Amino acid sequence: MIVCVCNAIREADVRQAARNGASCPASAYASVGRRARCGQCFPFARQVIASERPTA
Repeated sequence: MIVCVCNAIREADVRQAARNGASCPASAYASVGRRARCGQCFPFARQVIASERPTA
């Protein structure tokens, strides 16, 4: 699934970035060499990142 249409960033890319330490959409996008444009994808990207955080 595509998370960010502007940058063609896939959910799998965001999940991998989160596993590698990205804590927000901007840092996840930077990990694949992109920057946020319109920002409409941030709510979904945040959900994806949160789902990859380990639970205690």
